Parts: sequence; C-alpha cells; structure tokens
Amino acid sequence: MSEEQAASGLSWNERVIQEFRANNGRVGGMFEGAPMVVLTTMGRKTGKPHVNPAIYYKDGDRYLVFASNAGRGKNPDWYHNLLDSPQVTMEIGTDEGAVRPYATRAQVLEGEERDRYWELQCSLDPAFREYEEKAGRAIPVVALHPLDLGVITERSRMIGTQLLKHHADLRAELARVRAAVDETLTAGGADPRSMADLSEQLRKHCLTYCYGLQMHHIREDGSFSAFEKRFPHLVPAITRLREEHKVVEAALAEFEELLDKGGFQNPDDVARLRVELDRVVGGLEDHFRYEEETLLPALEV
Repeated sequence: MSEEQAASGLSWNERVIQEFRANNGRVGGMFEGAPMVVLTTMGRKTGKPHVNPAIYYKDGDRYLVFASNAGRGKNPDWYHNLLDSPQVTMEIGTDEGAVRPYATRAQVLEGEERDRYWELQCSLDPAFREYEEKAGRAIPVVALHPLDLGVITERSRMIGTQLLKHHADLRAELARVRAAVDETLTAGGADPRSMADLSEQLRKHCLTYCYGLQMHHIREDGSFSAFEKRFPHLVPAITRLREEHKVVEAALAEFEELLDKGGFQNPDDVARLRVELDRVVGGLEDHFRYEEETLLPALEV
C-alpha cells in the first residue's frame, strides 16, 4: 500500500479494493502475485452492497473462493450473505487491461468435492492451512459460476423476466418513499418528538431504496459483461447504460451522505430532502425504459 492510501482514512479492505481496481486486479504487499477477485454480495440484514477481496482458484469455467476470514473463528459476512442471496458480482482483471464485473451464481461445495479442492488450495498456498488451524473450523469452499448467455434458453428468458420484476419493485419502492415524505410533511406538524420519529422512519425508507437501487445496478453491470459477449451489437447501448449507472451511483452517494447527517427537524428540512430525492432519481424512469427496450428483445422476452 502507498503512504497516500494509508493516510486516506480508508479501511484495510477498502485500500486493497482500490488498489485492485486501479491495477487490473493486481495488489502488492502480502497479496503480491496472488490471484484475486473482488466480490459484491447483498447484506442479508440491510440489503446494502458488501464488497470484499478474495483469493480464487480457476477451475474450468468456474471460480473457487475460500471463506477463510484470515483464520478467524467465524465465517466472513460475505459467506453468510451469499447463503441468503447467491447472486454474487465478481470483479477480476482482464486481458484488456482493466477490471471487469461478472454476474455469478454461488454454490457451496460439500463433501468429497469440497475436501479435494480445499486440499488443492492448501498445497498451492500453505497460508490457508494455517488459517484452518487458527480458525478451528472447516473453511467453506464456494464455486462461482459466471452467467453465460451463449444459448438463449428458458433460464436466459428468466433473466429478462427478473429485470422487469426488479424495475417494478424499484418503481413501487420509490412510490413508497415519496409517500413517506408526503406523510412526514403532513403529519410532522409542530411536535418535535413526532417530527424526529417520522424523520428517522423516512431515513430508513430512503436508505432501503438507495441500497436496493445500488444492488440492482451492481448486478446489472455484472450481467452486462455476458450481454456484450453474446450480443456485440448491443455494446454501444450497454456502454450508455453503464455510464448512466455511474451518474446515479454518484448521486446516491451524495444522497446517503445527506441522510447520514440527519437533522430533519422541521417540514422545511423534509421538503428539501424531497427535492434532493427527486434530483437523484431524475431520469430513472427513462433509464429503465431504455434498458427494457434494448435488452429484453435479445432475450426473447
């Protein structure tokens, strides 16, 4: 890690991830030369994206990762997250010189298969044996299967159906958030305690929506890699969608910072929050519509 990174205020994980993304999947220090990926899972309690680096072993078309948690006595949070929701976005370095995200489906290996690949990993990197001894538990081995759209099947069509459902859920959740804002403006009145309670509920509503939208876009960015491979003619459209995701992500980050500051003590504060929310989601409906019109026909949906 550079001195600038160490002084940045970022956590150790965040510094590793930053270096990973900046150097096409390569990280120095204790991870020098190690095969690494970055995993994004959905928090099982909050729905918030959780991002973690991991060592991997390539096995044919799938990638194996190991829930060692650096030898701690419990499994890492990302492992519990994928048990609850096995859709995992995997970032990895590429021959093109930049890290790319891929949509994957997680499968926990069991029995003889798990033991065989665990022993193989320990033979390749003895540190994993030390992790196991220190942890005092059987360390899970997880296979990540990248999304493949090589042949349009019923499973491929299900991806299109899920896209429509996710968009419908996000539209409905946005309507609920706006209704909560209006309720707060109407019911807050002059009672400071009532206003404080409503404001905290409003904050939770907004965070739920932010996390859901973030998670949706992260997973889509991973799926886009499969679309680009299968449908080269869609690359310009997907490039546009990726750029729109970046714009929304930056706006969401600012909005979450505003929510974390709190301080919605009166209706005027909530009204300003409503204005900021509308700014964040402005153009979102056009984004959803363009995505549906562009991608769904390719999946025969």
